[in-house]
Amino acid sequence: MAEERRTRAAKAKTATARRAAPARGPEHAAKAACRSLEGLIGHPAEGVSAVRHSDDGWCVVVDVLEVPRIPDTTSLLASYEVQLDRAGELLEYQRVRRYRRGSADE
Repeated sequence: MAEERRTRAAKAKTATARRAAPARGPEHAAKAACRSLEGLIGHPAEGVSAVRHSDDGWCVVVDVLEVPRIPDTTSLLASYEVQLDRAGELLEYQRVRRYRRGSADE
């Protein structure tokens, strides 16, 4: 019983440490931005277009599949700008672009 409590406490401490761990670089910031955004908007992240370090943390542009269609080239995607603090926690996000998968930038 006591060992079970210690195991639970250790798991809780590890989870807390993971949440509070700083985004140690662009790769960690990108992963944190994708996870946070997917959880909020309910659409899968397709990739990351940009990662910038700022004084307050990170700015990440995440590409998201918003409307899947057949054929896939007609699916609608969107780019979201995600602001993270130094610890990798979401501060804000906004959709900055919506486009068809098969379209090119102009």
